[in-house]
Amino acid sequence: MKSTTKPRVKICCIRSKAEAHTAIQYGASALGLVGNMPSGPGIIPDNLIFEIAQFVPTLIDTFLLTSKTNPNEIIKHQQRVKTNTIQIVDKLASGTYADIRIALPNIKLVQVIHVIDEKSVAEAIKISEEVDYLLLDSGNPNAKIKELGGTGRGHNWELSRAIRKAINIPIFLAGGLNPENVKQAIEKVQPFGLDLCTGVRTNDKLDVVKLENFFNSIEEC
Repeated sequence: MKSTTKPRVKICCIRSKAEAHTAIQYGASALGLVGNMPSGPGIIPDNLIFEIAQFVPTLIDTFLLTSKTNPNEIIKHQQRVKTNTIQIVDKLASGTYADIRIALPNIKLVQVIHVIDEKSVAEAIKISEEVDYLLLDSGNPNAKIKELGGTGRGHNWELSRAIRKAINIPIFLAGGLNPENVKQAIEKVQPFGLDLCTGVRTNDKLDVVKLENFFNSIEEC
C-alpha cells in the first residue's frame, strides 16, 4: 500500500556548495552540516558551514550538527554559522533547551536520540516535550571514542516505531538508510523525515546514481 505523505529527506554530511546544490536538485528539503565531532564523516569548518547555509535557498532547512553539550556553547556555535536549525547530537551536560530557545527564538531544535534499547524510548519521550523534532540514529555515545552519527549502521526499527507512536512531535529516521532498505524503513516506522549520509556516497563523495535511486525508491512507497 502506497503512502499518501512522502517523508522529507535530509541529506547530511554536505561538504560544499556543489554538494548542497546536487542534493537539493534531487529532492532534499534539508541539509546536514557537520561541525567538529569526536568521530564520523562530513566534518567541515564553521566558516564553510556559514558559506553553505547562506548559499542555499531560504526554504531549505540547514541543520548545524553540533557536539557541544552546554547551551551557551551551542548558542555561540549557531551564531557563528547562521543555520536555521540546530541538531544536538549528544546529551545536554548542563542547562536546558529553554536556555537555547530564549537566545535563539526562531531557530528549530532537533535532539538526536541514539536508539540502543528501551531506555532510549523513555529518553525520547521525555525530551520530546522540549524540542521541535527528534532524530533517531544509530550512534553510541558510550563508546570510548563517542559515535554521534554517520556510522552507516541500522538500529532496531521496532524501538523507533515505538518512539514515533509515543510522542507528539515529528521524527527523522537515520542510521544505515540506503536505496535498498528505505521502503521497508518507511513502512515500518512511518517517519516524518529521513536522514542519510553514507547511504548516498561512494568513496566519501555524493553519488548521484545512489541519490536518484534513493528518491525513486521513496516515490514507489
